[in-house]
Amino acid sequence: MGKKGKKEKKVKGAEKTAAKMEKKVSKRSKREEEDLEALIAEFQTLDAKKTQVVESTCPPPSPRLNASFSAHPEKDELILFGGEFFNGKKTYLYNDLFFYNIKKNSWVKSEIPNPPPPRCSHQAVVVPQGGGQLWVFGGEFASPNGEQFYHYKDLWVLHLATHIWENIKAPGGPSGRSGHRMVLSKRQLLVFGGFHESTRDFIYYNDVYAFSLDSFSWSRLAPSGSAPSPRSACQMTSTPDGTGVIVYGGYSKLRVKKEVEKGTIHPDMFLLKRDGKDGQEKWSWSRVNPSGSKPPPRSGFSLAVGPAGRAVLFGGVCDEEEEESLEGDFYNDLYLYDAVKNRWFPGLLRGNRTDKKKRRRGKKAGAEGEAAENDKDEEAAPQGSTEVVKEIVTEDGTVMTIKEVIPGHHEEEQEEEEEEEDEEDDGSAAAPLVEPSPRSSAMATARQGKLFLYGGMFEVGDRQFTLNDLYCLDLHKMEQWEVLVEMDPKTQEWLEESESEGDDDEEEEEAAAKGAEGDEEESEEESEDEEDEEEHPAVQEGETVTDYQVRTEQYWMKIARANMGPDSKDKKVAKVALAMAKVFYEDQ
Repeated sequence: MGKKGKKEKKVKGAEKTAAKMEKKVSKRSKREEEDLEALIAEFQTLDAKKTQVVESTCPPPSPRLNASFSAHPEKDELILFGGEFFNGKKTYLYNDLFFYNIKKNSWVKSEIPNPPPPRCSHQAVVVPQGGGQLWVFGGEFASPNGEQFYHYKDLWVLHLATHIWENIKAPGGPSGRSGHRMVLSKRQLLVFGGFHESTRDFIYYNDVYAFSLDSFSWSRLAPSGSAPSPRSACQMTSTPDGTGVIVYGGYSKLRVKKEVEKGTIHPDMFLLKRDGKDGQEKWSWSRVNPSGSKPPPRSGFSLAVGPAGRAVLFGGVCDEEEEESLEGDFYNDLYLYDAVKNRWFPGLLRGNRTDKKKRRRGKKAGAEGEAAENDKDEEAAPQGSTEVVKEIVTEDGTVMTIKEVIPGHHEEEQEEEEEEEDEEDDGSAAAPLVEPSPRSSAMATARQGKLFLYGGMFEVGDRQFTLNDLYCLDLHKMEQWEVLVEMDPKTQEWLEESESEGDDDEEEEEAAAKGAEGDEEESEEESEDEEDEEEHPAVQEGETVTDYQVRTEQYWMKIARANMGPDSKDKKVAKVALAMAKVFYEDQ
């Protein structure tokens, strides 16, 4: 009894400490969140003016990360919502909605009235009821300079059959957070973990909430056993029998000194299990020790659920933190976790093979045969593969490298003879095995046994590359990735930080110079004449710079707005417009 009492006291003490920390974070971040609430309200006011659903065929969505990517429960479609993009100076948050038609390999942008405000690092879950629904919870919004954060605690549902967004008002839900995880378990949405960050403080969570899809009500669970430590960005998947969820990995950070933070990558795994009848469930945590080839520690990995309920993990990054620097190793490998066998498998690709070769090796088309072959081949390492580096040059001259892996020849004589026979019969050899570039924070989902991977980011030095490519992999065949949308180097915008971050005037001069001279640079590439200079309002004889700025104010405001985007404040746009006019005046 004494030991039990001490344990209970310790748990209660930890809960009190967490509650105090949450109150502290909430108090300090209240003012900055109030500022961002006003900005979010502006977005919602603009969205409220839309009264009709507008759908239009469009190119692939712009580069982004930390969006949600979900498979339609009834159609061969994928649903992309929200996300973020950082160009080196400014952070952009999205609330746009896209549908990808798998058979047609085409995108449709769907503008639906009254959507959730812009966000990233939220969670979305699809359910089949009512013609299909997309449930969205939480996430974050950031100021354009990326220094202030607002964490949502709202719950939304998109009715896929009627194309209507609905904000579900239900008390007792989780506090505002992002980086949490949400899955469907029977008739409940389970939410675990996440974090809340302000300018000066942060807190990570390990609480669990359940939202009933029958009663539309929240409840906080109180599982017995040892829970995972607080974390965000973990893997969370329902067990195939629906009796619980598996939690793997994740990330958290601690303040070790006043100005020094240390990140921790969690490599552990837990089972949250449900026992008892509906309405009388009891939940418990237990640690899981899986066998097989476990993924090396990492954060920012992508997750989907494949055939037979297997969890599919792709990519991520392992950061090496120093007090003054942060460097990361990015991955593009694949791992699968079988909850029934409690075992990890490396997702090794076999390469493209002809039908004749498959028949010779006695492969069966049935699902059982494919599953057995998966288990065998996943554990066998590829022999003698060769890496080929493909270079892509962006518009600003930065060189990016994309890896291609060409499988080596098998050493057994029998297989070599089969390869030669196949080539003689079919006149075709195995194609090079193309892989997505190493990345973190990509979006992944699975539909009908195929894994789809979209976007994400990787870093080269101090520069961040945000992607908008789309790949597909048949998880039954495990042969090779298929490129559905190639990365467009022209989308790789990056603005270097100025030497003095606080020097607004210098930044405005640079922006003005870019706006005033941009037309000239484009024109010079197409032709060597300088006719574009005449397109700007000419400086009149004897006119002072002030007179010129007043006379041409509306013209330069229009150009400044086009360069800075619709979200920029009018006061800032006006200052840049004046600077642009001044730059042009002084060049005459």
